[in-house]
Amino acid sequence: MRIIIAIALGGGIGAAAPAWFIRIFSTFNDIFGSFLAFCIPLIIMAFIIPGIGELGKGAGKLLGATTFIVYVSTCAAGMLALFVAKTGFQTLLSPSLLNEVGNPGDSLLKSYFTIEMPPIFNVMTALLFAFLLGIGIASTKADQLMNISLEFKSIISKVISVVIIPMLPFHIMGIFMNMTQAGAVALILQVFIKVFAAILLMHVIMLILQYSVAGAMNRKNPFKMMKTMIPAYMTALGTQSSAATIPITLKQVKKLGTDEDIADFAVPLCATIHIAGSAITLTSVASVILLLHGEALTWSQLIPFILMLGVTMIAAPSVPGGGVMATLGLFQTMLGFDEAMISLAIAMYVAQDSFGTAANVTGDGAIAQMLHAIKNRSFGNRQMDHQS
Repeated sequence: MRIIIAIALGGGIGAAAPAWFIRIFSTFNDIFGSFLAFCIPLIIMAFIIPGIGELGKGAGKLLGATTFIVYVSTCAAGMLALFVAKTGFQTLLSPSLLNEVGNPGDSLLKSYFTIEMPPIFNVMTALLFAFLLGIGIASTKADQLMNISLEFKSIISKVISVVIIPMLPFHIMGIFMNMTQAGAVALILQVFIKVFAAILLMHVIMLILQYSVAGAMNRKNPFKMMKTMIPAYMTALGTQSSAATIPITLKQVKKLGTDEDIADFAVPLCATIHIAGSAITLTSVASVILLLHGEALTWSQLIPFILMLGVTMIAAPSVPGGGVMATLGLFQTMLGFDEAMISLAIAMYVAQDSFGTAANVTGDGAIAQMLHAIKNRSFGNRQMDHQS
């Protein structure tokens, strides 16, 4: 809601405010953008290292099965979004509209000054170091390093929740204020609305696919299962947090008839690592920003992005805006996004974050039911082997 208000205020103020006033916000945006660029490698390390490291603990084969199913689900969601973007966005967003919008950054007013905040190291270094250390912690059970990484994660989480997230509405208001004076905001909003509608439709399609698989594995009606999960969906819309919705999600997952041990294991884990709804949003947002900047959507560029997104989403924090924060490095390294493109991606993502979170949470019920079927099948096979 704050993001919607920020967009509306930005559009209104930008239409009436003098250039000197808009340049004040442009200066703030430059400073905030530099700070965000400085934080990106730290965010990557803070969430990916403990995210992968914690996968070494827990329930062995069941943990492996959960991680595999979640990765397939997240990548499938990204592929769905890419397919729709390649086949539908060119129709949904007509070439004349895309040409009229042009590059939104070309006509923006410049800031009065900038403050250089060079990152400690580049994004690719952070990604490689995070994967290496996370896998090392998981395989060697390095408890001291794990504790250090968790404490570092809590510090960066505090920076996100206390500094970055509260400042985002002002950052986005400044962006739309500047775009309004440049005459691009009305066209950008046309793009936003159409893309949001497509994203919501894809969320529904993905949930139907997830519950169809879970229903087939358990011989249950997928639509009745989805109906049972509605309270979790509605709670997630309000909280914008998979973690905050865990009690309701757990209650509804058990109402599906899920084994209690499976539910207790799967729901908290999936609240952290299963972000299929967000994968749809991130892939769609990335695609439309590339189109706005006159770039073609190619399989060779976006499929590797989606495969890496599936890994990165495992480490994304289950807090409002967590998905896009974990993905900023991929936007830079794999898609070549600059600061203006990243700011636009954050604005588009956060504006619908509650719906992505609701899709994530609702999909957790399907994952739990798949694990329930796997456990029952394995247990049944062991019983048959024992009797024979």
